[in-house]
Amino acid sequence: MSASSPLADPLPAARRDIDGRAGRMALYAAGQGPPMLLLHSVNAAASAFEVRALFVRMAAGHRVYAIDLPGYGQSDRSERRYDAPLFGAAIDDALDAVALEAGDRPVDLLALSLTCEFAARVALARPARLRTFAMVSPTGLDRRSAARTGPPGGNREVPGLHAVLSSGPWSQWLFDALVSRRSVRYFLGRTWGGGAIDEDLFEYSWAAAHRPGARHAPLAFLSGRLFSSDVRSVYERLALPVWVAHGTRGDFSDFSGADWTRSRPNWRLQRFEGGALPHIEHPEAFAEAYRRFLAG
Repeated sequence: MSASSPLADPLPAARRDIDGRAGRMALYAAGQGPPMLLLHSVNAAASAFEVRALFVRMAAGHRVYAIDLPGYGQSDRSERRYDAPLFGAAIDDALDAVALEAGDRPVDLLALSLTCEFAARVALARPARLRTFAMVSPTGLDRRSAARTGPPGGNREVPGLHAVLSSGPWSQWLFDALVSRRSVRYFLGRTWGGGAIDEDLFEYSWAAAHRPGARHAPLAFLSGRLFSSDVRSVYERLALPVWVAHGTRGDFSDFSGADWTRSRPNWRLQRFEGGALPHIEHPEAFAEAYRRFLAG
């Protein structure tokens, strides 16, 4: 796949575009059964391809939906303010689209990494729409994040950094360096905790990051704007069943700030040997563990 060729859809599923509070988004759906929504992470080269392995497996017993979040994949990548409220609105839009098919039937929601923070706020605001909430390598459960407090809805943006990153000719140059083939492979290696990354994800991530407007959402991510300063209090207020799946190596294996979840009967943490994307590294074992959580 080259940067000049059209970007293929990330999932083997029917796609339709929805246009709501978060603008135009690509929505993918396949399978029959209870509704499930899968959400990819937010980084420099993200897309719904990140949930492909799980999407295919869960479609055997569920009506599975996934979206490309604003600024990513086949969704709108226009220059606008990318922040937690925008991504929360995107999840709301996706849930509304699911409800058009599923009615009042509650949704099993799974999110990756930073997107877990946005999804947790939606879970608090719309508890009747969700049955369960699964988080894969979520941010906000390391010791440093657990100790950090901030005002409700606050974020960790470095003042002035986004303006510096997004203005001037160096903005595109900076992003191009960030998503070079060497750089994308390097950061995926840190996610995996080693060099044996998923090559299909690497190729799609690189291609997706070389489309018009691809830099806008990642630059907001780099500024710190998308990270919540009150995430601990958000997580603590979740009342629905919560499953946290995480790896044991790589940059996203610190869950030392999650001790408080042991006293919460609705929380369950499960470790998988490997990196931060166990649903890709161990697809069958992960899918089976997820099914057990849903059944329980």
